[in-house]
Amino acid sequence: MSDLKERVKAERPTDGQVKWLKRGLGQPGGKLPLFDELGQRYSEQTIKSCIKRGWAEPWFSNPLKPDWLVCKLTESGRKIAENGASA
Repeated sequence: MSDLKERVKAERPTDGQVKWLKRGLGQPGGKLPLFDELGQRYSEQTIKSCIKRGWAEPWFSNPLKPDWLVCKLTESGRKIAENGASA
């Protein structure tokens, strides 16, 4: 596979990333949840990879739970959430 194809594939969001990003669409300020619909924490890897790709950004730190990454959607993350992996 060429380098370009590998980079494009690496930048395409996974189903899990899209699902997490979509959860921020209806929230004030695009706040992204820490927990899924069943009360399970979202994977730290999912959250950090979305931050790394610019789809989410840290919003504020929680002094009571410093290991929790409270994030919000970025404009590019909003586009992915609205359009899925084809954004």
